Amino acid sequence: MVLGFNHNIMYRGEVFHVQTEDSGVEIPNIVTLLYKGGVILCSMKTSYADILKMENLEDVVEELMKEQHKAVMRRLKSGEFDERAFPVEPDSGGEPAAEEFSPLAAPDSPTSEEPSAPVGGAEQSSDGAAGGKGGTIGASRSLNDEILRFFGILET
Repeated sequence: MVLGFNHNIMYRGEVFHVQTEDSGVEIPNIVTLLYKGGVILCSMKTSYADILKMENLEDVVEELMKEQHKAVMRRLKSGEFDERAFPVEPDSGGEPAAEEFSPLAAPDSPTSEEPSAPVGGAEQSSDGAAGGKGGTIGASRSLNDEILRFFGILET
């Protein structure tokens, strides 16, 4: 089983959480969830039952997980989930509806959630990220940009 990825992403002034997990060879699925304030906005599941006999299965599954994780982040950034994430009340003049759930911590605030590490473990970096796959990014860089740089979506 490959360890997962967890990222908090700032989009349109709100914090979203993207989580990707491997269910393991017993249930060979990769599942990615997109949350806003604890509410699931998107669920994406991919089976890898057809490649279970590959010699380098863990490496292939980790790459599939990265691609699926990036795909959900791209879909968020493209505005695909805006209607669900920022509902508009009919009589509000186009203003987003009041949220019925509590807001998440600010993106640069420490969280109780431990960051995920890649297969085989990783050293803890100075910014608190395990192998660059999660953690808190300093205030000098946006978390958005740091994640997008890590996955090669944004150039440095």
